[in-house]
Amino acid sequence: MDYKNSEAPITTITYDKTKIEAPTNNIYEAISIMAKRANQINEDIKKELIDKLEEFATHNDSLEEVFENKEQIEVSRFYEKLPKPTAMAVKEWLDDGIYFRNPEETDTKE
Repeated sequence: MDYKNSEAPITTITYDKTKIEAPTNNIYEAISIMAKRANQINEDIKKELIDKLEEFATHNDSLEEVFENKEQIEVSRFYEKLPKPTAMAVKEWLDDGIYFRNPEETDTKE
């Protein structure tokens, strides 16, 4: 998924509890699913950021030399301005963009 174009809110907003729990009929299960998705999003963004910052890394053994790379700073600022992974997960949840299943529930269709 392209997290850079996410329409998730940057600031904290209040959601309707009934909309959050509607797909599962259990608020705790819904929050658990969104939390797992937020962790996945966070790991993806973190990996992408580390890969981009590695391009600018200078491998010097000297601690005295610290270089400020403008491109590196801009990349870091861009990722800081992205919505939080939890906001992205809630947005995906409300847009029915998260697939989930309960392994304890068995299909009665035979």
